[in-house]
Amino acid sequence: MSIETYKYTQPFKLESGRQLPGLEIGFHTYGRLNKAKDNVVWVCHALTANSDVLDWWKGIVGTGSIFNPEEHFIVCANILGSPYGTSNPLNIDPETGQPYLQSFPQFTIRDIVNVHRLLADHLQIDKIHILIGGSLGGQQALEWGICEPERIKNLILIATNARHSPWGVAFNESQRLALSADPTFSDGSADGGQKGLKAARTIALLSYRTYKTYGITQQEDEDGKTDNFKASTYQDYQGQKLVNRFNAHSYWYLTKTMDSHNVGRNRHGVEKALSLIKARTLVIGITSDVLFPIEEQQYLFRHIPKSAFAQLDSFYGHDGFLIETEFLTNIITSFFKTDVKGKIIELQRTA
Repeated sequence: MSIETYKYTQPFKLESGRQLPGLEIGFHTYGRLNKAKDNVVWVCHALTANSDVLDWWKGIVGTGSIFNPEEHFIVCANILGSPYGTSNPLNIDPETGQPYLQSFPQFTIRDIVNVHRLLADHLQIDKIHILIGGSLGGQQALEWGICEPERIKNLILIATNARHSPWGVAFNESQRLALSADPTFSDGSADGGQKGLKAARTIALLSYRTYKTYGITQQEDEDGKTDNFKASTYQDYQGQKLVNRFNAHSYWYLTKTMDSHNVGRNRHGVEKALSLIKARTLVIGITSDVLFPIEEQQYLFRHIPKSAFAQLDSFYGHDGFLIETEFLTNIITSFFKTDVKGKIIELQRTA
């Protein structure tokens, strides 16, 4: 399926009070909305993913998967600020006739969710049967579950949190320091900052995986090597891979956006905000996650009224939510078979 675009004709007001003219939303849909309009599965994507969820979440979404186009109407919207079809820093600022770049207005997770809400209205989706997301996608799903509790029936939150931690902010700031250390980042060009982006991505990788992950996948086969290590090559490759498909300006803004995440802002605190959720909620934590430690998901479980909790034991760390699709499928299947209130879902690996 090719990407679709919805053009919002009114100025879009951001949480900061600034307005974004000419908002465009790039999105994908799969399957069809049924007559009852009760088969919607809305997927919120993470930091550098995109709306083509069939491409990056195989095993969770697609034919034969738990969320399939034959049964569900699956929607995934590209998030505000990302370069895959929704308004972002590479767009032309109508006031200057030049790309926004670093003059793009700062935005928050709440702003991203309000963009999703506009698209849902455009698609005539009154109820979302399942809203799911991991990492920054989980932050969006959580925020949406709070601001529109009547719209969301089932909420699935994976490897995410109620507010971004000082640890997470520190990782993001280190990445932004790498971007700003590249002199081309501020030279006014749309493709500036590529070396900085490459370095930033390698910093992020250290938070997505674990010591054990690298120890197994990048272990050397010989004792005599003194240079050109597998781990070095891997970091270089992964950094360049992101440069080839993303841009530094979007990355800067999206890390700032993740930092902004705090569901308690202007809601009398985090716990009060979480108590507003009416959806049946499944919270999934990954035991080896160093970026979003499992205590953050346990906190969500304790304070969301109708919630169940499951932990995923994976040596992949935070990236386990993208990789462990078979185990996630088993957890989600179990969730829909159980009374969720205070339920801890325990599943064992079959292999």
